[in-house]
Amino acid sequence: MIAMILAGGQGSRLGKLTRTIAKPAIPFGGKYRIIDFSLSNCSNSGIHTVGVVTQYQPLELNDHIGNGSHWGLDRRDGGVTILQPHSSLDGEKWFQGTAHAIYQNLSYIDSHQPTYLLILSGDHIYKMDYELMLNFHKNKKATATVAVIRVPAEDATRFGIMNTDNTDRIIDFDEKPEKPKSNLASMGIYIFNWEVLRRYLMESHATGQNMNDFAKNVIPSFLANGENVFAYSFEGYWKDVGTVDSLWGANMAFINPEHELNIRDKSWRIYSKNPLAPPHYLTRDSKVRESLIVDGCYVAGEVQHSIISQNVKIGANSIIRDSIIMANSVIGKNVTIDHAIVGEHAVFADNAQLISDDGIEVVGYNEVVGGLSDEEE
Repeated sequence: MIAMILAGGQGSRLGKLTRTIAKPAIPFGGKYRIIDFSLSNCSNSGIHTVGVVTQYQPLELNDHIGNGSHWGLDRRDGGVTILQPHSSLDGEKWFQGTAHAIYQNLSYIDSHQPTYLLILSGDHIYKMDYELMLNFHKNKKATATVAVIRVPAEDATRFGIMNTDNTDRIIDFDEKPEKPKSNLASMGIYIFNWEVLRRYLMESHATGQNMNDFAKNVIPSFLANGENVFAYSFEGYWKDVGTVDSLWGANMAFINPEHELNIRDKSWRIYSKNPLAPPHYLTRDSKVRESLIVDGCYVAGEVQHSIISQNVKIGANSIIRDSIIMANSVIGKNVTIDHAIVGEHAVFADNAQLISDDGIEVVGYNEVVGGLSDEEE
């Protein structure tokens, strides 16, 4: 089985945070990026051939992945491959949807001759053994298997909902239904028999039907044609961080050392690429509680229940509360930041205030908040 990670979406609901980088490249938890979870899950599951499909603002994501060595995916046979839109005699190949991105990369997949194809999203936080899902797929003699997770009934209208019989066979699929019949939400993780999926994609594009999306086109077509499609129930932690509120909430929960994700589990590590930096330094007057402080930081102020990423400087008498400060940001003196996400390389001048009245405040990458400090003038 080989994996294809779909990492080309814009992630427009994250506003300033995805203005210049792809959503899977957004930092998470102080020292990770969102795509680290899918890549690490592949490596830990014994999947060593991974195609990463990029399109929107791919520069930082491509640089982060590199040759895949940080995830053990730098191999002579297989390894990680960045797949981007390209021109050909058939014209430009911009991806029109999730299934279309797979169709446009048929030659890459065929070159590895897989029996099974694993489709993943590059923008979810979770740990999952894909080998267990493949065993389920084989035991059910399925042609397609969809990973599902139970969500609160009130949230089911936001997801693709699978309705199953007592054997886990999917009998009906509703995309964001107004009145859900179940609470089994699709996680955007699929295993297909490659030969079958390939035939569907080829025939649809040959006849002008253009199956562009797995949820809207491929799965409904499989069901309509009586294919064996099953739901694989996942019981662990899984979080879609596609909005500012969900990204902030997932990070805040991640601070708890007893978090369900169990990031310290040595048997299922989450790998990443991080620059070398000296140990962080807390001054005598600094106050830090319930927070994650990453290497290279200098803290002279107060940090409460926050995540401070690499090489952040926090000046004296500043207060950071319930916030995420991404790498290489500079927080001046007497600054207050409360309930916010601050992008990389942001600068807060002395005495700047960022306090949310309602919701989460967002500061973009390289953004400057407040006037120039005395030292900068």
